[in-house]
Amino acid sequence: MEFASIEREIHIDAPPEVVFEVISQPEHIREWWDADTDVQPTPGATGELAWADGDNPRAHVTSMSVVVAEPPRLFTFRWTHPAGETATDGNSFLVTFELVPADSGTLLRLTETGFREQGWEIAVLEQQYNEHVVGWDRFVPRIATYAEELVSAR
Repeated sequence: MEFASIEREIHIDAPPEVVFEVISQPEHIREWWDADTDVQPTPGATGELAWADGDNPRAHVTSMSVVVAEPPRLFTFRWTHPAGETATDGNSFLVTFELVPADSGTLLRLTETGFREQGWEIAVLEQQYNEHVVGWDRFVPRIATYAEELVSAR
């Protein structure tokens, strides 16, 4: 296995404008990713993603930097870089959400790269890669469910 990238694709019964809001706006990210953030979908915006565990609302915190925000078709960010450092190829993962109109909804394509660029030994690389595979397998379907619920509620 190469551990180079993770790719997921899902059809969502919601227009690209709604899906873009869901993947990029803090109030929606909280709903499908269970992460608190105040990072705005503006290129160059930086901040954190924080996941709770029990009584600790910031049990797991990671840095996030928006690279591209082109509503309603493209949202790209880097994450997991050390706090206080600028996100680069060698210290972060790059997540790209591409939104393509499809029938009456949206085809969402997710790609995450940057695993091999970390310079980790193979055991660490494999562990990190597999953790992200499991994560995206869980959260990508939640993006679809949440976006579809938003459309139904409007």
